[in-house]
Amino acid sequence: MTDRTREWINRLGLSAIHIGALAAFVPGLFHWSGPVVALVVLWITGGLGITLCYHRTLTHRGLRLRKPVEYALAIFGTLALQGDPIRWVGTHRKHHAHSDSEGDPHSRQTGFRWAHIRWLYQPNEAMPTVEELRRFAPDLYKSRFYRALQYLHGPLQLLLAAGLFALGGWTWVIWGVFVRLVVSYHATWLVNSAAHSLGYRTYRTGDLSTNCWWVALISWGEGWHNNHHAFPYSARHGLRWFEFDPTWWSVKLLALLKLADRIKIPSHRAQQTARV
Repeated sequence: MTDRTREWINRLGLSAIHIGALAAFVPGLFHWSGPVVALVVLWITGGLGITLCYHRTLTHRGLRLRKPVEYALAIFGTLALQGDPIRWVGTHRKHHAHSDSEGDPHSRQTGFRWAHIRWLYQPNEAMPTVEELRRFAPDLYKSRFYRALQYLHGPLQLLLAAGLFALGGWTWVIWGVFVRLVVSYHATWLVNSAAHSLGYRTYRTGDLSTNCWWVALISWGEGWHNNHHAFPYSARHGLRWFEFDPTWWSVKLLALLKLADRIKIPSHRAQQTARV
């Protein structure tokens, strides 16, 4: 697939999803179960799939999950429709390698709207090539499971939509797919845009990352982005007592159940050394 083709697929796909979400305002298609389904699926796909698995486990190896748990959460992540694990992880690792500088796929230096959404559907020379994805995510690329998910994230979304339709009709499809995806997308994109623009900086980093409390509230703790860029390996992003990080609670629960180990967090000394 060429870069130009991918740009148009992203442009048309994102437009269709946002237009589809407008059906939530049609009175005849509304039922109170719809928002509940959206929140549940949002947590499963965004909170567990993207934040816990794609980001903190696969990208930065802040913890290790038992393989059946890792694979299950990776499938949840594909249902967030933000790309397969190899592309997501490779793109994010390239972002960290060139954060807010030349080579960053969604550099805030190019503008707020670029960092938020335009990087996905406009010509973007920093978007990783297939060769770069193999170089940035060799650990995933050697796995048959993750290579298979490169081709299954679309069919899996259709399977989810079919299941929701069978259980709750069009109301569940509209809320559980379209509305949920719009909310999930913008929560993720605000980490790239708002959390590189607004908020406070606790640690010295060579980029524009900030700690933005309201982004953290809607992104399962990802808004403590300056903390994250200071210590990318940390499974915990909210490093101070008031920094709300529900994904860290999930990590601790999985550890308690013996489903996660090798959990990394920065030492007190490392945090004091890196402070602004």
